[in-house]
Amino acid sequence: MIRRRIIKEINESLAYFPVVSIIGPRQVGKTTLAKQIIAEIQIPSIYLDLERTSDIFKLDNSELFLSQNKDKLIVIDEVQLKKDLYPLLRSHVDETNKPGQFLLLGSASPELIRHSSESLAGRIAYHQLYPIDMVEAPEIISQNDLWLKGGFPKALLAQTENLTQQWMANFIRTYLTRDLLQLGLNASPTVIRNLWSMMAHLNGQLLNATTIGKSLGLSTPTVKKYIDFLEEAFLLKSVHPFSWNMQKRLVKSPKIYLTDTGILHQLIGVTDFVNLAGNPIIGSSWESFVINQILALKKKRVDIYFYRTHHGAEVDLVFTKGVMVVATAEIKYSNSPHLTKGNFFAFDDLKAPINYVITPSSDDYLIKDNIKVCSLKSFIYDYLPLL
Repeated sequence: MIRRRIIKEINESLAYFPVVSIIGPRQVGKTTLAKQIIAEIQIPSIYLDLERTSDIFKLDNSELFLSQNKDKLIVIDEVQLKKDLYPLLRSHVDETNKPGQFLLLGSASPELIRHSSESLAGRIAYHQLYPIDMVEAPEIISQNDLWLKGGFPKALLAQTENLTQQWMANFIRTYLTRDLLQLGLNASPTVIRNLWSMMAHLNGQLLNATTIGKSLGLSTPTVKKYIDFLEEAFLLKSVHPFSWNMQKRLVKSPKIYLTDTGILHQLIGVTDFVNLAGNPIIGSSWESFVINQILALKKKRVDIYFYRTHHGAEVDLVFTKGVMVVATAEIKYSNSPHLTKGNFFAFDDLKAPINYVITPSSDDYLIKDNIKVCSLKSFIYDYLPLL
């Protein structure tokens, strides 16, 4: 059992907010986390799984069920399957007016389940659960294992490579044939599979919805709609260009990354590290792995962007607090990284106090006073917490 870092934050929210929601992709560990929380807190709890028919029957008369259990923490798993529950939760919350009444688990963002943001505004706290990260992973899991297999617990902790591959194939198949349909995506599973695979091969590149649409026989608006949907289901992540107060001709399209490198490797046919090492996608895969670690571990008040101009200035990550640039990072799959002229142009444009060059496992050293080469481990443990 891996103890997730987010437990402390969720417990703090339960002590203050009437409703707390844990969101994240299927199979990321939300149910296990909720059961850990139930075991640790000192109040009675009820767990309901809305994929279980018997639990759905309990909510046939939801108002009566909730009123009979208002002294308990009610945990509702896969809450997006019963969107009509939200107005009743709001009424119940307003009547009882106490914290820690409901813990909701959902496989879609609040934007995709708009009923929650509309009905429970001011009453709910959201916490996103990411795949297992470097800080949470057991010591027996190496950085390369986590990169290759990704952070979904069943894939990462499987006893054999074959079981890992089987789990990921089943994960992809189930999402395509059931989960995305349940979330409301009205599209052919074959089309979405082709789009998902194409996004894996284009991982880390600028989004060109028109080109993708031509390849798939879809209109540009349809491609954008499907990509937005996959992002709201936590399968893709867009990183947008930094542009505030810059008098430059800037790239305007976002970069798109898969949110788990294990799924990325499954979609492009990478099965082991030797195969990955010889694959042209290794650089973008490493970039995706680093960015996913940073997204999981950065402070909430820190936002990330990338920077690229039409004149060749570029850097992979720009860290900001509000409109202030606090750092940049260039991600290199090399322990002897070489920066380009475009990197130095970007550093000059952005004028960040510190610029990092993140490598797999190099020593830490300065190239210039404000340019530091460091390993991913050093960045995660020593430098990211300072931002």
